Amino acid sequence: MQHVISKDGTKIAYEKRGKGPAVILVSAAAADHRDTVKLAEHVAKHFTVYNYDRRGRGESTDTAPYAVRREIEDIEALIQESGGRSYLFGSSSGAVLALEAASQLGNKVAKLFLYEPPFIINEGRVPVPAEYVTHLNQLIASNQRNEAVEYFMTQAIGVPSEFVEYMKADQSWKVMEGMAHTLAYDGMVMGNTQSGQPLPTDRWFVQIPTFE
Repeated sequence: MQHVISKDGTKIAYEKRGKGPAVILVSAAAADHRDTVKLAEHVAKHFTVYNYDRRGRGESTDTAPYAVRREIEDIEALIQESGGRSYLFGSSSGAVLALEAASQLGNKVAKLFLYEPPFIINEGRVPVPAEYVTHLNQLIASNQRNEAVEYFMTQAIGVPSEFVEYMKADQSWKVMEGMAHTLAYDGMVMGNTQSGQPLPTDRWFVQIPTFE
């Protein structure tokens, strides 16, 4: 793993592979660079891939208090490391973070790829509770990491509660517990876009090729 230092002093760890235009992979909630290794290997056949640990995950450090702007600064530091202009690929809530970054960083982002941004904009599924981020932070403050992951799975992902106990038997559950303190970060990235209401028309402004 290599490292860059973000604006607030946070150390952001990343793996670099391949040759060609730079692509930064922005991971989903409860995930780090290990979850996108296979994607990185595939994309690296044609691009220079920066596969990084978002702050508070893996080998990256963290700095309180959290703000979405700080995660955008992390991406900006990686773009600078890549040569000053890069493509962004984001999955799930990472796609929304990539969209936020592209909206704020202007021509530093050349193209944008969004994979399954988890917006809830109608009655197609139950919206995420309004107190979602607050409750996650309360669970983490009381060191209830298992409960935080369960709350994320049932309330944000929509996994039926009767399936959760089976999921806990897999080693991946412990991995997610280790990143549970960052689940609220993704909730803040999503904001009110999982409320069942139409998306805001003034939140993002992107003038680059964008693929979903």
